[in-house]
Amino acid sequence: MATRVQFENNNEIGVFSRLTNSYCLVGIGGSENFYSVFESELADHIPVVHASIGGCRIVGRLCVGNSKGLLLPNTTTDQEMLHIRNSLPDGVVVQRIEERLSALGNCICTNDYVALTHTDLDRETEEIVADVLGVEVFRQTIAGNVLVGTYCVLSNQGGLVHPRTSVEDQDELSSLLQVPIVAGTVNRGSDVIAAGLCTNDWAAFCGLDTTSTEISVVESIFKLRNAQPSRIQTEMRASLIDAMQS
Repeated sequence: MATRVQFENNNEIGVFSRLTNSYCLVGIGGSENFYSVFESELADHIPVVHASIGGCRIVGRLCVGNSKGLLLPNTTTDQEMLHIRNSLPDGVVVQRIEERLSALGNCICTNDYVALTHTDLDRETEEIVADVLGVEVFRQTIAGNVLVGTYCVLSNQGGLVHPRTSVEDQDELSSLLQVPIVAGTVNRGSDVIAAGLCTNDWAAFCGLDTTSTEISVVESIFKLRNAQPSRIQTEMRASLIDAMQS
């Protein structure tokens, strides 16, 4: 199910949070109300970690991660990195990257299997992304925009992209990522998808201005209706067994 939330009267909640299947990072210094929304949905299943990156609260735009790993920009202090590493589950690899395009969350979009990256990302960074996050990496644009992390939100169930993405591009992305893709908006018509929405395989959070139509699109493409963490695992296990048998 998708939940509406605001960060200090700001609907761009994807800027202040990074959500995956094994942890959730939220920017420090927000209202207790903001944290309690995340914790009520997630705390039984994954840690909700209050953090900053390079002294900034915009953790959702500065880092990128999935259930296997987390990549931080070189502006991250040792103390911040230590706090994040200690707060995350043991199986999650945390690594700092020396990369000119340091807003990693704007330049990389990933689920647990595939990542789309900015076309100008360093070759070395691309290899680290593949290695730490355990994904296949593709350099891509979305509706002509190089900031793939800003205009696309991905989970293992589906993806939401910029509303001006052509049908051909959606089909190409869908075949690359092997998940269904749909074009849409959040926050009452905003095309900056990742700023207004963060999702994993069983929960999503979007800005308070998001309309019920936009929420229904989010819930259907990310298959969030009646989704629970345990159900995801059993469904995935069943489909894996089917694939192995066939």
